[in-house]
Amino acid sequence: MVRFILLGLLATVTLAVGALAQSYNDFEQGREVSGERDVLAFRDRIAPENEMTRDRLENLLPKLMDETGIDMWLVINREYAEDPVYFTLVPQPAFAARRTTILVFHKTEDAFEMLTVNRYPLGAPYEAAWEGGDLDAQWEALADLIEEKDPERIGINVSSHWPVADGLTHGLHQKLESVLPSRLERRLVSAEDLVIRWIETRSEHEMEAYGHIVGLARSVISEAFSSKVITPGVTTTDDVAWYMRERFEELNLAPWFNPYVNVQRPGLACEAESSFCGTSGVIKRGDIIHTDVGICYLKLCTDTQEMGYIAHLGESDVPEGLKAAMAVGNRWQDHHTGAFGVGKTGNQVLADTRAQCDAEDYICSVYTHPLGFFGHAPGPTIGMWDDQDGTPVRGDWPVYANTCYAIEGNVKAKVPEWDGQYAQIKLEQDACFDGETVNYLAGRQTTWHIAR
Repeated sequence: MVRFILLGLLATVTLAVGALAQSYNDFEQGREVSGERDVLAFRDRIAPENEMTRDRLENLLPKLMDETGIDMWLVINREYAEDPVYFTLVPQPAFAARRTTILVFHKTEDAFEMLTVNRYPLGAPYEAAWEGGDLDAQWEALADLIEEKDPERIGINVSSHWPVADGLTHGLHQKLESVLPSRLERRLVSAEDLVIRWIETRSEHEMEAYGHIVGLARSVISEAFSSKVITPGVTTTDDVAWYMRERFEELNLAPWFNPYVNVQRPGLACEAESSFCGTSGVIKRGDIIHTDVGICYLKLCTDTQEMGYIAHLGESDVPEGLKAAMAVGNRWQDHHTGAFGVGKTGNQVLADTRAQCDAEDYICSVYTHPLGFFGHAPGPTIGMWDDQDGTPVRGDWPVYANTCYAIEGNVKAKVPEWDGQYAQIKLEQDACFDGETVNYLAGRQTTWHIAR
């Protein structure tokens, strides 16, 4: 049954992406857009979310445990102190761990088991190895289970560098060590690599749905950057930001940060060495506007930045200098995505991208990050806005196939219509790397949004 529901969701996604593409075209041609977007009700999200989770657990997790050399993975957490990885592993609806919740994943050459040692059972796809009883009995049952399975390497979520892989609290860590005999305690190892690979890797089903999710965010930006929302000389940057926030709420889409909007205009200083150009306040004719937006839906998060132009009275198009600046931003994106390769570190992708910028003699800054269950997800960090020389540890993580990213950065270009003043083109579009090519999930911005 759930497979048919998932197929129905993906059919809806396909239709919705086509409608969203028309929305982008309408806005680029100056036409207004109306109509609701296709967003599942909360109740209707449970079946497809759980089917995608089940698929990941059964088909992806065993491979990743082999890849990272983990025979048994323990995810142990308590209510009010949930492990960051917990909600990616359990069926919905789940709002918290109940009391002490223990997940056990055991992999041998011949079998893969997903077990719980909980007072309350989780249900499929998990099998309860123990349930009921008191807390002491629960820990004894866990110790007995580990002794019975006798794994060589027992992964636990402790990490010095990756917060998402450091979810085992100090108290639970101490309790685990206290119930294990010394020979098994010595087999405890960090599951850091497994956690990162689990969080960063996307399944086929997730890839199919992701474009729709990104498209929802992009469609709201298009709507907000139009004369439907903006009245020059009246509307403020905060008005536009809150329009998007409230529009997402109307669509039952959860922002993972509050939208941000800023403006640039002639006479507002933007220097070659400035990290970021722009200010808040009333939006005026002739301004360029920029936003940064992120939502989460069906457990997957987006992170998008786009640019708009506020036309002067009687002006029917964007100045040629701004069109040329957008084209420079798109060339930067092409150089950047072309630098991706399996096995290259984030720092290597950064260095190759910046070398291309230098070769073409334009000012660029790169700060791309992985996307998935979190907006700022683990995986290779590819530059930081305040550090373009490479990031220790996180920047040394290699690029893998079937991973997704916010392709984020900016370029500066001189605008003749602004007497040669720089405009900063800040772009961020969501894309996935299939091992050969970086593919944008719902297209990318190549023309300016226009509000007249």
